[in-house]
Parts: sequence; structure tokens; C-alpha cells
Amino acid sequence: MDQAGELRQRARAAIERGVHAAAAARVGVPRVVAVTSGKGGVGKTNVTANLAIALARRGLRVMILDADLGLANIDVVLGLKPQYNVEHLLSGERALAEILVEGPAGVRIMPATSGIERLTHMDETERLRLLAAFEQFEDPLDVLLIDTGAGISPNVMYFAAAAQQTIVVATPEPTSITDAYAVMKVLSTTYGEDRFLLLANNVPNEKSARKIFDDLTKVSGRYLNISIDLLGFIPTDPNIQRAVRGRKAVIDMFPQAAASLAFGQLAERLVATRVPSGPKGGLQFFWQRFLSLG
Repeated sequence: MDQAGELRQRARAAIERGVHAAAAARVGVPRVVAVTSGKGGVGKTNVTANLAIALARRGLRVMILDADLGLANIDVVLGLKPQYNVEHLLSGERALAEILVEGPAGVRIMPATSGIERLTHMDETERLRLLAAFEQFEDPLDVLLIDTGAGISPNVMYFAAAAQQTIVVATPEPTSITDAYAVMKVLSTTYGEDRFLLLANNVPNEKSARKIFDDLTKVSGRYLNISIDLLGFIPTDPNIQRAVRGRKAVIDMFPQAAASLAFGQLAERLVATRVPSGPKGGLQFFWQRFLSLG
């Protein structure tokens, strides 16, 4: 049997085991959350890093999957220097446990790499390798945060559509709002997604966040059959840029900053949201859907 066939067979067996386990007991099933955006430069990766730390400080076991496979920078934001990355995993050189690095508050990070255009278009064998790697990973996990790329490329859509919950990050810029709508439109019309969590980032106040929410719900209500919930907002805070320059999370470097407190509230709201039931629960279901979308 060829390599892809072997991986596919293992993947199906892993999926079946995960399906049966999840059906037997929902307690302890990891929450899989994609963080995405329509436009680059809206702070999506910074949001992912700080949210992960805020969740970990609340006693949750958190992993970040850097799914911006060709332009990764979670490690840069957190000042980490991983020896290996997802390229070594997909090539079969290293196992998942070997490429993981530990970040602040014990957050585990699966680093990607920058400047490798090929990784922005994973083939079936590479997707199966990802599934097999997670199937063999035995450490307990409460939340998997997926930092997708920006835009509507296939990789971005696969990860966002396969996750249980999708957080769309948008700023007050008209282009950011337009592109956020574009992401939700593609996920809705092509992948059947109908629920989204909106995070307004870099806004002066709650009123500005509500304006972004109102604009998106108004146009989506006219053209799409989707539900958008405002998860929260991160205020404009100069400490964020200071932390980025220091290659640290703002929640670590300036714990009492307005943005840091907002990330804490964001974590609490995310935990309080209801995880959708049905065929998108847990890691095995996530990878099953990820493979089928591919």
C-alpha cells in the first residue's frame, strides 16, 4: 500500500475511535477554535497569543496551532525560537511532540514556518500526516486555538470551517469590515457555516465595537443566513505595540494594561459560550471535517 493509502487507513481508524469516544462522553472533549480574519494586519496573531495565555491562566490546557503555514509568526510574537516546525512534521522527519514548544503560562505551540509557499497548499498526504500526528499525541488538552492565515485561501477556509467555533477579528477600517464579511460569506455559502463570533480589535471604545457588529449584522442579515455574536473587543492600547517590540504578550509584559484586562474578559466570555453540539465536537471530529473539506 502506498504511503498516502496507509495514512488514510490510519486516519479513518483514528476518526472512528474519536467518534465512539465522543459519543460516549462529552466531558473533557477539547474545544477547537479558529481565529481568522479577512484582512491581514488586524492583530489576529496577537489576539491568538494573548487569548491563549489568558485561557491557560484560568487553568485550561491550551495549544496553539499556527496554521498560517507560509507566513507564520506566533513564535515571533512570543519571542520563541523553535528548533523544528510543521515542515519537519509534514515531511515525516519529526513527531508532533518533538516540534512543540512551550510558551508563557504553559501554552504549547505548534510552530509553522515563513517563506515556504508550498505549505500554503497542503496536499492530501500532508493533511493526513497532521491528523496522524494529533491522533498519536496523548497529552490532555482543553482548548486548541488555530491561528489561521488571513483571507479566503483554501487552507484558511479548511481550518476555519472544520473548527467548532470561528472567531473573526476585525478593526474599524472599512477594508477590514468588508473583508471580514467576505470571509463569513465564503464560509457560509461554500462550507455551510452559520455561526460566527466577532472580535473587534484596536477600537477606541465599546461603541466603536458595536458599530462594527451592527454593520456586519445588517449586511449579513440582508444577504446571508448566518448568526453573528459579538464576543468582545480589545481597546486601542499603546502597550500592545510596546509588547510586540519586546517580543512578549501584552498580558505578560503589562498585566494591568487596558488590553490585558480585555483579553482576560475575552477568555471568560469564550469559555462561557456554548460549544456547538453535533458533528464538530473534539479533535477527531475536527480532523475528520478538515480532511473531508480538502
